[in-house]
Amino acid sequence: MARVTTLELKRKKEAGEPITMLTAYDYPFAQMVDEAGVDIILVGDSLGMVVLGYDSTLPVTQEDMLRHTAAVARGTKRAMVVADMPFMTYQVSPEQALENAGQLVKEAGAHAVKLEGGDPVLDTIRKIVDAGIPVMGHLGLTPQSIHKLGGYRVQGREKETAERLKREAKALEEAGCFSMVLEAVPSWLAKEVTGAVSVPTIGIGAGLHCDGQVLVLHDVLGIFQEFKPKFVKRYANLREEALKALREYVKEVQEGKFPTAEYSYE
Repeated sequence: MARVTTLELKRKKEAGEPITMLTAYDYPFAQMVDEAGVDIILVGDSLGMVVLGYDSTLPVTQEDMLRHTAAVARGTKRAMVVADMPFMTYQVSPEQALENAGQLVKEAGAHAVKLEGGDPVLDTIRKIVDAGIPVMGHLGLTPQSIHKLGGYRVQGREKETAERLKREAKALEEAGCFSMVLEAVPSWLAKEVTGAVSVPTIGIGAGLHCDGQVLVLHDVLGIFQEFKPKFVKRYANLREEALKALREYVKEVQEGKFPTAEYSYE
């Protein structure tokens, strides 16, 4: 089974074939997402919220990302594995960013890294790409800048912001990004950006006109239910099913119905 590569993603854009991307954070879910045929698995710093229980992505560390990326990489055969670079692992200097990106690839097994932002990270992107590490960009709502943005708000509705986003998308392409995430931007703006760049755009809350789509796995499966953004579609309600099974286990143990002879050694 051939691994999805940056060249395959570009071919898909040129052929008009939609790209699929989901997050995963551990070995068993990575196996399932991979087997489902998803093109890209993002080991997102969203793990801070849906796995580690933080109220934002900001506390996630490089060590967190190394551990979870390695687990995901071991669970995949086909999907490209992209690791988020967590907050403050690439903002200090391009040299620091290269070292941390290299660690995610060399030690954890990522095939590419993703970092947020436009103009401020262009030199950093060039540094990482020049070292042979593919970089995915991320524009629009950038969760690591949530305090600066003033909350989880749609980006690009104002003319000035929209023009900056379009300019930065071209700049990310020129800096060497093989693709870019567009998060929480109006669908018309995502359509314009997608048509203006030659690399794939992956939308999350950005409408139908991107080259691909990404969602958080725990949202898709209905595991994380503390809040639900407008753009999330739940394809299952595993939290409810899991609770049902767990309560049944507790009930059977308390009533002496488990384990029976079938589950015991003689």
